[in-house]
Amino acid sequence: MNAEDFRRIALSLEGAEESSHMGSPDFRVGGRIFATLASQKQGYGNLALTPEQQAAFVEELPEVFVPIAGGWGRMGATHIRLAAANEELLAGALRTAWKLRIEKSAKPVRKNRAPGAGSRKTKTRLGKL
Repeated sequence: MNAEDFRRIALSLEGAEESSHMGSPDFRVGGRIFATLASQKQGYGNLALTPEQQAAFVEELPEVFVPIAGGWGRMGATHIRLAAANEELLAGALRTAWKLRIEKSAKPVRKNRAPGAGSRKTKTRLGKL
């Protein structure tokens, strides 16, 4: 597999769009990045996974999946060695990252509390006035 295969598969996912982040191609769904080609010169595609997903991928296929160095890697950002992946594996990994972004986008946003909805301690103090 190569960067063009990565791009083709990423863009085949429903709602996926190519954009750019810091001068590198990225792939988004619902406005959120699920994959990038920021490391394509090194032979990698990058996936936005959870730390748990990353650990499972790396444990199963350490010759294909590598955590990205630093804080991004600790948060689940994962390299996939394109030359070591086949179509099915790359498609499955991209689908996993894509699905995660869709699920995160679907979670309800926490609404701000109404004015005066302070803590119980505040309400108690105000009630004694």
